[in-house]
Amino acid sequence: MSTFDHLTIRQRCLALPKAQYFRNTKSSGKMNIKAFLFACCAAVLVATADAKRPVKIVTPPASEETQPSHQLMHQRVSELMADRVGFKKDMTDKLIEMNELEELEAMEDLEFPADELYGEWSNDWVDPFRGKKIDMPDSCRIDCSTFVLPLDTMTYVTSKYGPRRRRMHRGIDLKVQKGDTIRAAFSGKIRIRNFERRGYGYYLVVRHPNGLETVYGHLSKFLVERDEIVKAGQPIGLGGNTGRSTGSHLHFETRFLGQAINPAEIIDFENSVPRQDIFVFRNVKINGRKSNIYTSSNNQMVYHRVKSGDTLGKIARMYGMTVNELCRLNGLKSTSTLRIGQSIRCSAGVEASSTKKAAASTAKPATKAAAKKAITVKADASAAASLPQTAATIIQDGSAPVYHRIKSGDTLGAIAKRYGTTVQKLCELNGITKTTVLRLGRSLRCS
Repeated sequence: MSTFDHLTIRQRCLALPKAQYFRNTKSSGKMNIKAFLFACCAAVLVATADAKRPVKIVTPPASEETQPSHQLMHQRVSELMADRVGFKKDMTDKLIEMNELEELEAMEDLEFPADELYGEWSNDWVDPFRGKKIDMPDSCRIDCSTFVLPLDTMTYVTSKYGPRRRRMHRGIDLKVQKGDTIRAAFSGKIRIRNFERRGYGYYLVVRHPNGLETVYGHLSKFLVERDEIVKAGQPIGLGGNTGRSTGSHLHFETRFLGQAINPAEIIDFENSVPRQDIFVFRNVKINGRKSNIYTSSNNQMVYHRVKSGDTLGKIARMYGMTVNELCRLNGLKSTSTLRIGQSIRCSAGVEASSTKKAAASTAKPATKAAAKKAITVKADASAAASLPQTAATIIQDGSAPVYHRIKSGDTLGAIAKRYGTTVQKLCELNGITKTTVLRLGRSLRCS
């Protein structure tokens, strides 16, 4: 680099000739004007662009200490409300999920009602275990809280559960008119939709998730199909007079594992409500063994189903009662022929086996000396059948019945006078007439 490059403009101009100096000065002035004009135009363009762009004012966040108290309160309330809305939304979602789950479970129960008890689904017989041996549970809790009366009209029972004209009536007859609406007693599924000319007529069998099955007989028309799911109170048929029937009525049965249970033990038909919301049905044990008899109370009358080899004497001993009492309860004679499958009403309850033991222990004090004359022995109802045949008088304590064993020379008048009653009362208690011949050794109920 030469020394000329380090000289200032003024020094350069002084070093040049005068004509050249003026020429350079003129050209530099033009360049300065152009630069100035260019700078001005650029400034104008920048100002125009800034004017069109919105101005953002950034305010530094104020601390809680510098905010007014009402603004702080409003902010906190807003946060709490937001949290509450979120909590309610979460709870609503959970409740919806729970309701959906419950609905699914309820639908599954209706689709497969009491599947854990029955284990099979058949559309053939009212008793699904007909001809089969099953292991009966000791007890079962049955929810009856959702019961709906099958009728829309006043409830009038025309025939009760039990023996009727030497046949077992396994349900209750309710008075209806032909065409009256019949409703499902509980929610469930239609298992049988059939016709039986010499029995139920047009009838339905509904299985319920609580373990019961209900039978509706003598209908005139069906309103549902087989395997259809029905709700409690839903119309399922119309009342009628079909099948073995002498008048328009509804034959209503309640069954558990195929075994008939007295509907009056479950339902208070007078008030049209269940007697209890939860029933515990117990299997009646005879001599310590399970039977196919179920009852909801320890004091209820029970029924024995006749099997091959059964006799009136054998059944009477099994239940701790006399043959005469057994015949009186069932309208039979001592010479009546028992049919296999026939149900015999017995006076034994759930505690039949324990009562028999008590009877045996009570009967032991009877001695030979007592056989020579009429004696008085205090015993319970089952002990009456266990005393020696020579015992003439059997008196039971408390309000239990009193029995007299017939001996030579006894008449209805003499027996009535002895026990402070009347001949008519004796006849009513024993189902006899004034002209009935008294047999030696027969037991007569006296109170």
